[in-house]
Amino acid sequence: MTTPERTEPAIDAAERPMLEGWLEYHRATLAIKCEGLDDAQLRKASVPPAEFTLLGLVRHMAEVERGWFRAVLTGEDAPPIYGTDEDPDADFHPGESDTWEEARATWLAEIAQARTNAAKYGLDDLSVGLSRSGKQFNLRWIYTHMIEEYARHNGHADLVRERIDGATGV
Repeated sequence: MTTPERTEPAIDAAERPMLEGWLEYHRATLAIKCEGLDDAQLRKASVPPAEFTLLGLVRHMAEVERGWFRAVLTGEDAPPIYGTDEDPDADFHPGESDTWEEARATWLAEIAQARTNAAKYGLDDLSVGLSRSGKQFNLRWIYTHMIEEYARHNGHADLVRERIDGATGV
C-alpha cells in the first residue's frame, strides 16, 4: 500500500477548501493507521471485548461515506454495504472471508463517489435525501459531520494500532 499524501489545509483557505481539506486529511490518517499491517493484524481488536478493529473501522467509514454522500446528499438508493437486518453493525463484524483488499477498495470507491457527488452541490444546498431522522442537511453540515466522524474514529484507530504493534503518532 502506498502512503497517502496527508497535508493540512492552508490556514487562510476559504471555507470549502478548508472543509474538504480537513476531510481529506482525516481520510488519509485512517489509511496511514492501516498501513503495513496484514489481514490478521487489521482484524485485531484493541481491548477485547471491544469490537473496534482497523478492518472494521474502514468498513464502517465506507458505510458512512455511502450513507451521507449517496443516500442523504443525492437521495440515491444506496443500501448498506455490510449491514443486514440481522446485524445492522456488520461493518464492525468482518467474517473470516472478508479481506483488507476488499474493504480498502470499497472504502476508496465510496470516497471517490462522495467527491463526485459533493462537487455538484454548494455548501448551502440542501440534500435531496433525508437522514434516518427525516431531515435534510446542507453540504456544509455533512462535511462538518464527516470530519467529526473521522476524527472520532481515528482516535479509536490510534489505540488499536498501538495495541497491535506499538506504533503511535500520525
